[in-house]
Amino acid sequence: MKICVIGGTGFVGTHLITKLVSLGHSIKVITRRPERHRHLRTLPTVKITSIDFFGNKILERQIDTYDVVINLVGVLNPQGKNSFAHVHEKVALRIAEATRAVGTPRLLHMSALNADEKASSEYLRSKGRAQKALLEIEGINITTFSPSVIFGAGDSFFNRFARLLNIMPGYFPLTCANARFAPIYVGDVVDAFINSINKPETYGKNYNLCGPESFSLRELVSYTAQQIDNHYAIIPLNNFFSKPLAMFMGLFPGAPITLDNYKSMLLDSVCSNSEQSETVSELDLKLQSIESIVPQYLAGKDFAGQMDYLRKKSKR
Repeated sequence: MKICVIGGTGFVGTHLITKLVSLGHSIKVITRRPERHRHLRTLPTVKITSIDFFGNKILERQIDTYDVVINLVGVLNPQGKNSFAHVHEKVALRIAEATRAVGTPRLLHMSALNADEKASSEYLRSKGRAQKALLEIEGINITTFSPSVIFGAGDSFFNRFARLLNIMPGYFPLTCANARFAPIYVGDVVDAFINSINKPETYGKNYNLCGPESFSLRELVSYTAQQIDNHYAIIPLNNFFSKPLAMFMGLFPGAPITLDNYKSMLLDSVCSNSEQSETVSELDLKLQSIESIVPQYLAGKDFAGQMDYLRKKSKR
């Protein structure tokens, strides 16, 4: 099968492409800066290219003859012209338009849990507007996926907190400590995408993706500290202190939290039991717990080596 992955050079994309290659599929990856992602070039049957999304029929020519298009394009902290609206809405709708124009049989799209046009967070609003618009388009076989926080080797959740814990001077102030998440393993997200491809019953549907258990942010950070043998005190901050801290931190490039992130965390990122059961059944998932995965890649605090491990594994 020929599959085009757009925005596939990040954490989820690397895991997804590695799995697709192992299954024998031919992959094209469309990304803004192909020269930065040599790790994907080492995989057999993978071609990496860069295009102008809004050039005259360029995207159509790139995806024509492909069986599946997967859109993983997204940003957490937009900069310059790459606003939430541009990346999450304009680009997503352009991809859908192109797939319909050339008659691509299948389109899969990454959304976000709690994506809603009326959310207080612009990240969630832009994701919500895109999700709604895409599912209303006629003439394409689309499925969207809305995960809670995703974990696995190379993630930006447990790894980020591990790094922050290691540089703090004896204590760790934590914003939105009571926010709840149901972390889902990246391998389960990958399986959700792949397992849906040949399932017509998933057409036109959105699937919320959650792990088997939910935790408060404080519990997840405490678990991270335990895994890296860090005994610093975690100081939970209430909303009175969390909001101004997020505003201040958001002024710096690569900030661990911004005001928009704070607004997103005001909503628990969890799934109901009924939707969890339906998703697991329809997508044939076997959900992994954080306890079965996270210790494998936090052990030894070798954060930089995690993606090297993944690349070596993909070559076997």
